[in-house]
Amino acid sequence: MTEYTGDADVTEAVAQAHRREWARVLAATVRVTRDLDLAEECAQDAYAQALRKWATTGVPERPGAWLTTVARNRAKDILRRESVLRSALPLLVMDEVVAGPQDEADPQAVDDDWLRLIFTCCHPALSRDAQVALTLRLVCGLSTTEVARAFLVQDTAMAARITRAKKKISGARIAYRVPAPDDLPERLGSVLDVVHLVFTTGHAAPVGSRLVRQDLVDGAIHLARTLHRLLPGNSEVAGLLALVLLTDSRRDTRVSEDGELVLLSEQDRTRWDTRQIEEGSALLTESLRRGGPTRYSLQAAIAAVHAEARTWEETDWTEVIGLYRELHRLWPSSVVVLNLAIAVGFRDGPEAGLAELTPLLDDPALGTYSYLSAARADFLRALGRWAEAATSYEEALTMTDNEVERAFLARRLAEVTGRLA
Repeated sequence: MTEYTGDADVTEAVAQAHRREWARVLAATVRVTRDLDLAEECAQDAYAQALRKWATTGVPERPGAWLTTVARNRAKDILRRESVLRSALPLLVMDEVVAGPQDEADPQAVDDDWLRLIFTCCHPALSRDAQVALTLRLVCGLSTTEVARAFLVQDTAMAARITRAKKKISGARIAYRVPAPDDLPERLGSVLDVVHLVFTTGHAAPVGSRLVRQDLVDGAIHLARTLHRLLPGNSEVAGLLALVLLTDSRRDTRVSEDGELVLLSEQDRTRWDTRQIEEGSALLTESLRRGGPTRYSLQAAIAAVHAEARTWEETDWTEVIGLYRELHRLWPSSVVVLNLAIAVGFRDGPEAGLAELTPLLDDPALGTYSYLSAARADFLRALGRWAEAATSYEEALTMTDNEVERAFLARRLAEVTGRLA
C-alpha cells in the first residue's frame, strides 16, 4: 500500500486511477454483468468506495486491480439479488469464459476485455454518432456533460442518445467479443476511427488542467499495436500505428517544466523520441508499400515530415501542403482544410494564411472550433494587426476548455492588448 498523507492525496489517487483505469475496470466488469448500464454503475461505485477506504487503508499498489475486484464483486452481489428480474432482460451475448480470481490480476485478460468493449461500441448496427458517443463515455470515461459538449447538444439529449445506444446493443443481442477474422473488415474502419479518437482526445484533452491525458494516449497506442498483431498485413492498421507513434514522439516537449504550452515551432527536437520516430517511419513505409495512401498513412506522412526536419525552419511546407491536399481528396474534412490553410500561411506568409482562412469563417463545422480563431489570431499578430488579433484570441478563449491552452491564449491576448496601449 502507498502511505496515506491526506484527503487531497487520496482524491488525486482516485482521480488518477479514473484517468488510467476506467475503461479497463468497466470492460472487465461487463464480462460479469453482460449489461453496460449495470457495469457502469458498479464501476462508479468502486471509485466511490476507493475515496472512502483508501483514506484509511492507503492507496493499493495496483489501484486498477483493486477497483476491478470491487466492481466485479458489487456486480455479482446485485446479480444474485436480482437474478429473477434480470433473467427477463436482454443481455450482451458473451463468449463462454470461466472467470477466476486471477482475472483481476491478469493484464492480458483486461486488455482483451477493453478491445471487446471497443468492438462492441463500433458495431455497424449503431450510427456513427452513437459509436463515437459511446466510446467517449465508456472507453474514454468522459462525463455525459463532456460528451454533450463535444457534440454541441444538451446534456439531456446526449444522455438519451447514449441510453438508446446501450439498449440497442443489448436488445439486438450484439456480441461482446472481438469478431472472427472474416468479420473484422466490416467493423475495422469504425474501430480504427475510434482508436484514433481515443488518441486525439488524449493528445489534446478537450477539458481539464492537463494538455495531455497520457492514459488515453498510451491506451490508444496499445490498442493500435494489438490491432497490428491481429491484422499484420493491413495497410490502414499499419498507417494508424505509424501516425500515433510519430505524433506521440513529441510528448516530452509539448509542455514546459512550468506547465506551459510549447508550440511545435519552439520545441526542442533533440528530445523527441527517436525510437518511436524510427518505428513509425518503418510502419509508414510498410503501409504505403502494402496498400497505397490511406487517411492514416497520409497523416503519418505529415508527422514524418516534421520529424525529419532538424529545425522548424527546415520544414518542407510544400510537401506538407501536397499531403494535406491528397488527404482532403481521400477524407474530405473541414479540419483538414483548416490545417492546409495554416500550412500555406507558414510557407507563403501570414497574409496568404489569412486569405486561406477567411472562407472557413462561414463553415458551420468550424463555427465553434477554437483552433480556427487561434490560427487567425496568430497570423494577425504576426502582421502587427493588434486589435484584430486581440478579438480573435478572445473568440478562441470562449471556445477553449483546456486550462493549459486557455493560459497560452490568455498570454497571447495580454501581449497583443499591451501593444494597443
